[in-house]
Amino acid sequence: MFARKILVVEDEKILASNIRKSLQKLGYSVSEITKSGEEAIKKVAETHPHLVLIDIGLAGEIDGVHVADIIENHFHVPVIYLTDGSEYKTLDKNQPSQPFNYIIKPFIESDLHFAIEMALYKHQSKKILYEEKQRLAAIINSMGCAVIVTYTNGCIQMMNPIAEIITGWKQNEAFGKNLVEVVNLVDKDIGETIENLATNVIEVGEILSFPENCTLITKDGKEIAIGDNVAPIRDQNGNITGAVLVFQDITKRKQTEAQLIRNAFYDGLTALPNRVLFLDRLRQTIERSKRRSDYYFAVLFLDLDGFKEINDRFGHGIGDDFLVAIARRLESCLRSGDTVARFGGDEFTVLLEDIKDITDATNVAKRIQDSLRLPVNLNGYQLSATASIGITWNFSNYEEPATLLRDADIAMYRAKRQGKATYAIFS
Repeated sequence: MFARKILVVEDEKILASNIRKSLQKLGYSVSEITKSGEEAIKKVAETHPHLVLIDIGLAGEIDGVHVADIIENHFHVPVIYLTDGSEYKTLDKNQPSQPFNYIIKPFIESDLHFAIEMALYKHQSKKILYEEKQRLAAIINSMGCAVIVTYTNGCIQMMNPIAEIITGWKQNEAFGKNLVEVVNLVDKDIGETIENLATNVIEVGEILSFPENCTLITKDGKEIAIGDNVAPIRDQNGNITGAVLVFQDITKRKQTEAQLIRNAFYDGLTALPNRVLFLDRLRQTIERSKRRSDYYFAVLFLDLDGFKEINDRFGHGIGDDFLVAIARRLESCLRSGDTVARFGGDEFTVLLEDIKDITDATNVAKRIQDSLRLPVNLNGYQLSATASIGITWNFSNYEEPATLLRDADIAMYRAKRQGKATYAIFS
């Protein structure tokens, strides 16, 4: 094992020589002996010693305390003060002394050896701790999600750059503030502000997930959907020392999920509910009617008359635009609680809920026919269409949507046979 280099800064020649001999006897290498603080700083830069022994009472423009401060803070080299009793009092008064960072003259070799080894050990431990903190900080700062660490009282200790970007708060602004001041969260499902998640997780001692529809109100008032979790931080003895929030902006994910839902349940052309969503709503309506003997509903099955001729004559682009216009017309004929869906091609279905009797359904059918007779202006063309409409309602205590739709379809074809542009009721 190599001998560790020690720089001695002592202006008393005999004492400096004795210290050199003692250090060499103890197995250390004395790189230099200097007499002034200015020279000591220069030698530290040149020789890079492991430790500096410095007389606190150096003569010159810079005293030993100031030299030591420069060496420790700029070069990160541990320093031990050589001091007599009176100088120690000065040290204690001007700068709080720490254990093992000074030795009082005269001293014996065993005390010198102990002080040096303890100073080197403390320095190495501090260095390891610092490097570990730096490594941890680098990991946290390079993460692609926001990280916020709090104390046990729920106040912010640190936050990484992503957290600064998402919240709009800088770490120096947020430090020491209550978490809810910086991470202002609202549960969109119930419309209520979420309490301090850090103190909640510290109280229960378990990892907690953010609410499903959790929205962050940023510093400038912007709303961002976020998600992930908050966890307690424990020391080696298992005691909770704080909490860490890890979260990310999930706005794009929410938009993607919403789009997937729309693709699954809505028609891509007209934006109306599709066959899947209509059948689901119809099934729920049937179940509702089973629980209420006075609950009536009706289904209208529409097929546009002459749509094929419009497609053949004007092309599919005009045909698609025509279907979109028809969808808006159908919506305008219904109440807000009713459903109109594109069932496929030029077929549409309507679910009328909570009606008084079949007259309500026939009135809607007439309203739809009147609306469709009005021409649609597309690309300079005046286009219009009629519809054959089949109607059925829950007088027969239907159990399945498919059965009810089958009967409505039968009634629709009956209307076509009767000359189109009319409606028929299944019986």
